[in-house]
Amino acid sequence: MKKAIVSLLTASFLIFSCNNGSASPPESRDDSRVNLETSLSTDSHGNQSENSGKPVNLTKQDFLERVMDYEKNQTEWVYEGDKPALIDFYADWCGPCRMAAPVLEELAKEYEGQIHIYKVDTEKERELAAVFGIQSIPAFLFVPKDGKPSMSNGIAQTPEQTKIMFRQMIDEILLGKKPEGEI
Repeated sequence: MKKAIVSLLTASFLIFSCNNGSASPPESRDDSRVNLETSLSTDSHGNQSENSGKPVNLTKQDFLERVMDYEKNQTEWVYEGDKPALIDFYADWCGPCRMAAPVLEELAKEYEGQIHIYKVDTEKERELAAVFGIQSIPAFLFVPKDGKPSMSNGIAQTPEQTKIMFRQMIDEILLGKKPEGEI
């Protein structure tokens, strides 16, 4: 039953995704592009804080330190984090990515202290997108504290449906909670 629900959620995410392939955003959209970068808390040393209740933007170096050092561990997944993580691979020009951004901000507040929510701009971090085979966006990598990560693409038709699906996937995949009614 759990696999059927996760499969259904994944399929619905695929319906609403942008093709990232090798296409660039239309030049005419440059003036109207929405910047998805989230304001980050900084400590007294200028470092990004992960306890701000907001998604944290990752560079390649941040990813290697906080998520996985794929340069050092090329054959095995070794998670570097202290809590499960949800990683959003996005681009500023992607409509569904812009729709997912406020939902992820709400979830970052809701799950603060339980999980990390990270964002990777696929236009700026092309190597990270290539390492994970990102061909359509938004793409979401669900990284449990222990075990292998799983990828999902796209979002639901409405922000409310997207939030419900994210909550279910966070609870089941990242936090190991069983759906209600399941023993």
